Amino acid sequence: MTSTIDLNCDLGESFGPWEMGNDAAMIELATSVNVACGFHAGDADIMRKTVELAKARGVSVGAHPGYRDLHGFGRRPMPGLTSSEIENLIAYQIGALQAIATAAGHKVTHVKAHGAISNVACEDDMTARAIANAIKAVDPNLIFVVLANSKLVRAGEAANLRMAHEVFADRSYEDDGNLVSRKKPGAVLHDPKAIAERVVRMVQDGAVVSVTGKVIKMQTDTVCIHGDTHGAVEIARGLRETLSKAGITVAPFKTAH
Repeated sequence: MTSTIDLNCDLGESFGPWEMGNDAAMIELATSVNVACGFHAGDADIMRKTVELAKARGVSVGAHPGYRDLHGFGRRPMPGLTSSEIENLIAYQIGALQAIATAAGHKVTHVKAHGAISNVACEDDMTARAIANAIKAVDPNLIFVVLANSKLVRAGEAANLRMAHEVFADRSYEDDGNLVSRKKPGAVLHDPKAIAERVVRMVQDGAVVSVTGKVIKMQTDTVCIHGDTHGAVEIARGLRETLSKAGITVAPFKTAH
């Protein structure tokens, strides 16, 4: 049984004066954050503000690269990209956050692909390998946050990257271990109490339960709550309290090859 778990959150997704989520409150509850790098959301100023908040709280910062699709929030597939194009767009975004983090006196420790590019990579070997290769090329010491049991894991292994295997607090799972499409009803979960109880079971059992009730064994190093999910702060707060009552410590993720 796992006695510690990392709680990660996707943040920095505002743009100019337009705000999404409550980053300051979520950073108080998370142990690692994944910062949008300007392609699907965020901009240089938002990135700097998010990194500074994380630094002040002692929270680790990771790059959260996505497709170049501000209008669609990076949640629309973009077929036709070559492996080289995918590697370059991932490397570009990691580099952008590394520069901002350095300017703020902080450091990028991990990378987690966002939205559609992550969903595609979970089922497509070429995309998964391109993401892993980009990370390795930029800095082989970066931790690759991967959807447990997906093709991202195999790509991370092939690139010899340290990985943190991720499960999702606020998303439903299909029987094959992939996330239910956001186009389907029930894909995103909102009940803080039910989510907290579900995550405790995930951590204790090392498994998730699919929408049909299938139990799927998964290595569990980190649990994600999306910063743009309605009620994210209440979900995170309730989750931390429930994990504590269950004797599970919230702490930065342990990693493995």
